[in-house]
Amino acid sequence: MDTSCFRVTQPAQFSLEAMPTAAPDEFDKAVSKKKVKTLTKRIQELQELMWAEDKQRLLVVLQAIDTGGKDGTIRSVFGRTNPQGVKVQSFKRPTELELSHDYLWRVHPHVPGNGEIVVFNRSHYEDVLVVKVHGYAPTDVIEKRYQHIRNFEQMLCDEGTTIIKIFLHISKDEQKRRLEDRLNQPEKNWKFEMGDIKERSFWEQYQEVFETMIQETSTENAPWYVIPANNKKYRNEIISSIVVEALEGLNMQWPEPAEGLEHIRIE
Repeated sequence: MDTSCFRVTQPAQFSLEAMPTAAPDEFDKAVSKKKVKTLTKRIQELQELMWAEDKQRLLVVLQAIDTGGKDGTIRSVFGRTNPQGVKVQSFKRPTELELSHDYLWRVHPHVPGNGEIVVFNRSHYEDVLVVKVHGYAPTDVIEKRYQHIRNFEQMLCDEGTTIIKIFLHISKDEQKRRLEDRLNQPEKNWKFEMGDIKERSFWEQYQEVFETMIQETSTENAPWYVIPANNKKYRNEIISSIVVEALEGLNMQWPEPAEGLEHIRIE
């Protein structure tokens, strides 16, 4: 799959409204399912190599509106990997302790170390998203954060971290359907929060801040990918392809074995 069309390379001209949310008409679910099986197997192999080599670091940032599919993406794309080398970090409402520090204080300890893949389920971007929509911080303070974030991510890149940032793009109608599923299916009731309805009323404002976020922070070293995410299988194929491309691009090598192994005989 050619994933270049999902990568934001000209952020100044980027329009979120112009990006698709649906899979193309010719999309074949059965074919895609087979491709994802192959891709996730390849991710499993590359993650094992990454853990063994113990040199590279991969950070995957997932952002989306409520019901956008972050949890499902993590299960579908990384579910076959060894949890020893893959970590998922969720960023929910900040605690009192976190609020008493700068907004990146709670983020930095969770970035990947050598040999690790870390997936952020929401991230430092919440502080230019929900904070901006609800006016939790002055506008001039929020505007400075785009530069902070660019600098933070560039520092991570300079220190050896590969960054993939993924925005799961769904339509308002699709969000309605998914919220209704959470209400109508008892096994999904636990996912529904009363605040979901309130947040949905800010749909247009969130589209604006998502667009600005991408315009301000999609860089050559830490690009955003905008993924049509109404169709979960199409979403999974695209993201699995992006992750495979990133890992294969690291040109990893198995560590050299200890000397003398050829002489060892196991009795």
